Amino acid sequence: MTRRRKIVLLAATIACAGLALGAARARDVPKVATGFVADILCAETFVSGLDPERNFAQTNDAMPGTGLITWAMDFRVDRVRKDVTVTLFGIGRSHAVYREGLGCTLDHGAGIAPVEPPATDRQPALLPEIAGPAIVPPQSPALAAALDRAFTEPVQPPYRRTRALVVMKSGRVIAERYADGIGPETPLLGFSMTKSVISALIGVLVRQGKLKLDGPAPVAAWKDPDDPRHAITVDQLLRHTAGLALGSSLQASLGSAFEPVNRMKFVESDMAAYAASIPLETAPGTAWNYHDGNLLILSHLIRDAAGGTAEGALRFARRELFALLGMRQVTLQLDGSGTIEGSSEMLASARDWARFGQLYLNDGVAGGKPILPEGWVNYSATATPNAWVGIGAGFWTNQGDSFGANFRVTHGWPRDAFFAKGTIGQYTIVIPSEQLVIVRMGRSPNGPPEADGVFDLVRDVVAATREKGKLAGVD
Repeated sequence: MTRRRKIVLLAATIACAGLALGAARARDVPKVATGFVADILCAETFVSGLDPERNFAQTNDAMPGTGLITWAMDFRVDRVRKDVTVTLFGIGRSHAVYREGLGCTLDHGAGIAPVEPPATDRQPALLPEIAGPAIVPPQSPALAAALDRAFTEPVQPPYRRTRALVVMKSGRVIAERYADGIGPETPLLGFSMTKSVISALIGVLVRQGKLKLDGPAPVAAWKDPDDPRHAITVDQLLRHTAGLALGSSLQASLGSAFEPVNRMKFVESDMAAYAASIPLETAPGTAWNYHDGNLLILSHLIRDAAGGTAEGALRFARRELFALLGMRQVTLQLDGSGTIEGSSEMLASARDWARFGQLYLNDGVAGGKPILPEGWVNYSATATPNAWVGIGAGFWTNQGDSFGANFRVTHGWPRDAFFAKGTIGQYTIVIPSEQLVIVRMGRSPNGPPEADGVFDLVRDVVAATREKGKLAGVD
């Protein structure tokens, strides 16, 4: 196809969107597309240290339909200023700025809120060390075969592009492997696995008596009892049953660029304020609709409870969660207003994601100290009614009778498994019955089901770790 024909196709695509969805939403599409790319390239260039050219190609290859527009994108990485600019034929331009200790934030032209990065925590970790400094080789031939299969690319696309794997049994790493340029201390973008971390921080606030799951969520924009949104609870925000008319965040594809939730993420500086301004589509608690706005509102509640500042929220997260678990390679990125972007913007090493999973395997306790409220782990994994993918309060789950839960169980997942999940192939899987935590990170399309190889991985690891006498030093 010639360049001219591609330009005509791009213009026609946006014009058709304008007819179907309205001019305002269609106008957002180029900005959403460039913002998504700028945000990822900035974070994984300046925080993760990955190659931007390779990252651009792999990320867009994992996003269905993006080939229609990525050919028209140009990006510039300025390593002196530490920023990334992405343009789309002049109809969309996004600029992401890196700040030491804070990661990257999209700057929409009006500047971004100044934030002082919190000092490094020196408090000792309560969670025992999960591994030494060296990469842990698989502790059995069966585990080695499992990792081999996970890193082996199929002959034809879709490709898996596995970046990191960590397998923990009974609190110790028994196998790990990394792609070239990535290691045990490389922070990797978890995308929506961030939601599970925000759920944990909400749990800490509930344990401290600063938030309640039931009763109206303390959102300033909803304080009027006559506002129908006044009835929304923290539980409903965690379970995506609040009913706000923001569209869906369930799929990462070109089509999802038209959803209002993506205007929130890639056009608005104060994401939580935008989400809180949206009217209801359904009465609170009556319908399930997964979208990022719920978690942005919860992120702002964390900020409010931590003193109302970005610095306070970051200190709270480090002091009450990350430092206690020994999670040392974490970056919580912010929106332009200084609120934690709690829907999808946390970077952490694969080992740190495994430490987070271990907290849930330990029923919310680290070193004998309760980090989460009693019963919070079971609450998090308890299925949400009508959530067909199988999801609880901040975690995906195999509990209940949803299509997703049953599909995973028929493909070899234990029934008690629950997991944090990020788009295009990020997983932190907790399997209590097997005392397992499995972390898998990569750049894989969201479908078909085996595109990322995670079903094979779970089956292989469970089978390998059940073999008696094969795992040195593991009961």
